[in-house]
Order: sequence, then structure tokens, then C-alpha cells
Amino acid sequence: MKKLAFLTICICALAMFVACSSKTTVDTEQTLNFEKNWHHWRGPHSTGMAVNANPPTTWSETENIRWKVRIPGLGHATPIIWEDMIFVQAAIKGEMPETESVEDENISQESQSERRRNRRNRNRTIPPYKFNLLVLKRSDGSVLWEKTLRETAPHEGMHGHSSFASNSPTTDGKHIYAYFGSRGLYCLDFKGNLIWEKDIGQMRKAGTFGEGSCPVIYGDAIIVLQDHQGQSFITALDKHTGDELWRMDRDEPTTWTSPIVVDYNGISQVIVPATNRTRSYDLANGDLVWECDGMTRNVIPSPMHKDGHIYVISGHGGSSLQSINLELASGDITGTDAVDWYYDRDTPYVPSPLLSGNTIYFLKRNGNLLTAIDRNSGEVLFGPERVKGVSNVYASIVGAAGRVYIASRDGNVAVLKDGPALEVIALNHLDDSFNASPAIVGSELYLRGTKHLYCIAD
Repeated sequence: MKKLAFLTICICALAMFVACSSKTTVDTEQTLNFEKNWHHWRGPHSTGMAVNANPPTTWSETENIRWKVRIPGLGHATPIIWEDMIFVQAAIKGEMPETESVEDENISQESQSERRRNRRNRNRTIPPYKFNLLVLKRSDGSVLWEKTLRETAPHEGMHGHSSFASNSPTTDGKHIYAYFGSRGLYCLDFKGNLIWEKDIGQMRKAGTFGEGSCPVIYGDAIIVLQDHQGQSFITALDKHTGDELWRMDRDEPTTWTSPIVVDYNGISQVIVPATNRTRSYDLANGDLVWECDGMTRNVIPSPMHKDGHIYVISGHGGSSLQSINLELASGDITGTDAVDWYYDRDTPYVPSPLLSGNTIYFLKRNGNLLTAIDRNSGEVLFGPERVKGVSNVYASIVGAAGRVYIASRDGNVAVLKDGPALEVIALNHLDDSFNASPAIVGSELYLRGTKHLYCIAD
């Protein structure tokens, strides 16, 4: 009997070992797959860094352009790359609907202020748009398929520098998840078949500036943030069905940031900075893990993580960069030792920073003043120093192979040496304007402009 019990214990232990080994193998394979692709708008680790990549340093319209294709409509969403597929979201403008004429006698009865307001409202009539997902072949830029996921007139306008397709898609390597904010979330297979769709809710953004937060996938969940002028919330959905797993209301005005998910001490934490509080939610149930104040208004840049530390940054109506130690983070950590260090100068409004090794690179507001900070100590390595040749930067900073890439709305991309001093390697120009953040895979750099998508390679 004892031998039988011992044998049973050995068999159970062996089964657990095999199961754990199998899970470790799957997790390792998934990590490797993510690292050789660009599955999320900030890259494989949500830091802007491309792993084991080596894109060109110089290019022009006649040099190192493997292909260049026209993208219909307008969109500032970063392209997502998986194997030989590139996923791009676009909003394609339709015809303006006919409007009824206003009788002169009605106008004459309006007060002067009403007349101005009504004229503005009439001028803001928004035409219908097709909200499309395009899939291109990575080798030559040819279109594999294109699908219209929604056709509707947006309920409110946008900033003149924005687009109705500024949210980037994401993928787990099996399905693509296209998110158009108030126009819904869509799950498709890689052949373009719609698996499910979900209306998350209609947002009212501050200043009608438009939408831009990107979803994130982790395990079997996809997390969506909707901070706006109505009831803000964050929700986790089952990525297989679109069913809601949990939803937490948020006391926050409009943000355009995107969440990240970090595993720490056995808890998967969904971390989101915002005007009132940076918060961490337990991915399992949405419970609050910790919170901290200290960000500015209109948070746009995405948070970053490395070695148990979170870096959150914003720069509208002030400047704020915080390093948060997850080991000490529980409850309200405002003013506690859980905040390792704090920096209050020259932080970005729109572009997210780059975390490369132990260095954080960021721009002042949307300009060309660059600062580099040691992530461990908060010590300034250099800056703010001017990067000549780029200005008006909305695209987030990316990096690879010891280099830093900064793309600007004037068509220029500065390539810098990744190091403790500002050193410009090259300044490249293309006949386009870059609002979308670059993507890097292998030996290729992808730049999505307002007109074209470029594949840059030697």
C-alpha cells in the first residue's frame, strides 16, 4: 500500500513537472515570437526598443527604400508586424451628406451669438468614414486583403493634426485585434474572417481632439482603456469571445495613454497613468493594487517597465516623470519610498519616451529638445539638447542596434547614437509627414506617413 501511495505521488509530481515544463516552453516560445515581431504599437516590450534588429541609418526617396505604397484614407496608427504580414488601420472619408437649407427668416430670428454657434455647428458636419483594416505582404508591400469593419459618421470631430484611425491594432500571433475607439473593437483571423466584434462605448474627448489609446493583450485577456469627458473606465475582455471579464469605473478626464501589463510577485498588473492618479489593477479581477498622483493633465505617453520598476511620464501644463518601485507599491504610494525618484522638467506632451538599457530618452513637449536620464538613479546624462533637423514631433521615439530614431511631421528622421552624449549619426528626409510611430523588425524600419507606408531596408 505504501509503495502504491509512493508511486501515485511520483506520478503526480511527474505530471506537474511536465505541465510546468510545457507551460514554460510555451511562454518561452511566445516571448521569442513577440521579440522577432512588432505585435504592439510600442514594440515587443512596450518600451520602443526592437530586439535583435538592425535597420538602416541612412535613406532617402532614392536610397534604401525596399518599397513604398499608398495607404488609402488617413490614419496615424502605428503598423503592427507579424511574420510576413503588416496590419494597418485607416479611416477613409466618404461623401458629405446633403443638408437641409436654413430659411432666411429663421436665421433673421436668431441672436448674434446663436447665429455664430449654429454656423459653427453646420460647418462641423462630419461625413461618413470607412474604418478599414489593411493587411500587406511584408516582402513587397502588396495588399493581401482589406476589410471595412464599420462605416459611419463619427459623432464628434478631431484635432486638425489627428485622424479617426489613430488607435493601433495588436496581435497575439493568431488573431488581429483592430480597435477604432468609439467605432468598436474587432477580432479577425489572419485570413480576414471576423471572429467577433464589440461596441465598447462612445466617448466624448476633451476639446473634441479625437481618440488614440491602444489595446493590450495579455494571456487570454485584451484590455481597453476609455478615459473621456463622460464616465471613464477600463475593461478586460475575453480575447476569444469579446465577453467582458471585468470593468472598473475611473475618476479621470480624457487621456490618450495606453495601458501596459506587468507580471510582478505573482500578480499581473494593468498599469495606467492619468491626470488624477496612476493606477495598477489586478488583471485577474480589476481590483486596485496601488495608486499614485503626480502626473499632469492630458496624459498621452505610455508607461514603461523594466526590472520591477515602472516609468510614467507626461508634459501638458507641467512636467512629470516618475520611477515607481513595484516591490514597495501597495495602496496609495503618493509621497512614499515606492516612488524612487521624480523629475519635473522638459517632459513630452504627445510622443512616448524610449527605454533603452538603463537610459530613458524623451523630448520636451512636441519639440526637438532631447533629454537622457539614467533610469536607476534619475541622473540626467544629457539635455535638454536640441536635435537639429527635426521639429513638431508626435511620433514616439524608437531604438535598435545602439541607435535612437526620432521621426517628425516635416518628413525628417534623426538617427542618434544610443549613449550618454548627444551624437547625431544621420538626418534623413522623405516626401511625407510622420505622425505614426515607427516600427522596426529585423533589418527593416517601417514608417507610416500621411500618404504612404515605407519599408526602409539596405
